[in-house]
Amino acid sequence: MLAIKLPEEIENRLAELAAKTGRTKTYYVREAILEHLDELEEKHLTIDRLEKAGKSWTLDEVEKGVDLHINVVLKS
Repeated sequence: MLAIKLPEEIENRLAELAAKTGRTKTYYVREAILEHLDELEEKHLTIDRLEKAGKSWTLDEVEKGVDLHINVVLKS
């Protein structure tokens, strides 16, 4: 069981969505978590592993590493 306190704006949006669709707020919170849990796990577990390994990068290094313009040549 998990209990969370949400900002009023989010609570209101959930309540409105639930009222309009006939589903519960819990349904939508569960859907949101399931939709993003893999991404959150990957991000935070990667950060944790890097911190434990003692490796760090500058912002410039990260930005250069994010450039994913890769040319692929397929041979027939």
